[in-house]
Amino acid sequence: MPQLKRREVRIKVMQVLYAHEISKEPIIKIKKDLMSDLEGEDNLTFSDTLIKHVIENEKLIDEFILGKVLNWELERMALVDRIVMRMGIAELLFFPDIPPKVSINEAIDIAKEYCTRSSGKFVNGVLDGIHEDLKRDNKLIKTGRGLLNTQSKNKNNSKSKKTPDYSKEKNDPAKKTIKDIKAKKPAVKN
Repeated sequence: MPQLKRREVRIKVMQVLYAHEISKEPIIKIKKDLMSDLEGEDNLTFSDTLIKHVIENEKLIDEFILGKVLNWELERMALVDRIVMRMGIAELLFFPDIPPKVSINEAIDIAKEYCTRSSGKFVNGVLDGIHEDLKRDNKLIKTGRGLLNTQSKNKNNSKSKKTPDYSKEKNDPAKKTIKDIKAKKPAVKN
């Protein structure tokens, strides 16, 4: 079987996250069932890392989304849109070697293909807004061939690949940590 393209790997990741969200089965079982045909060490590493970051940082990522969609609840958004946005945000935050425009464009194209016709515009608006906020706040770390390191250089004048601290301003949802979000009691109206 030939090596899958990164887009196809992202689609597999989306399917795994969708199945996990619907079934609530353990992610390991779902990955085994849906990704058994995935080959290549790069593909396996990328898919495992993306799934891990989306699941482990779901609350933080959802805060980023909610910061861009005023008067919306996550439950009102199409599930595929939410999953695709979570994947795109995870790539922006935790994959320094992937250009932001690649992550955003891939998310838009996948949303167009697997959700509604207007999903591409919605996903684009949210991800582009988050991307602009990360750039403005100097929280976007992108390094590698053709990419600039947008974080300050350390004392030794070398580029840092350390994930930024999103917790400096506690009142800004885009800057909350997982600890902050878990400590906050949800406002549930029945």
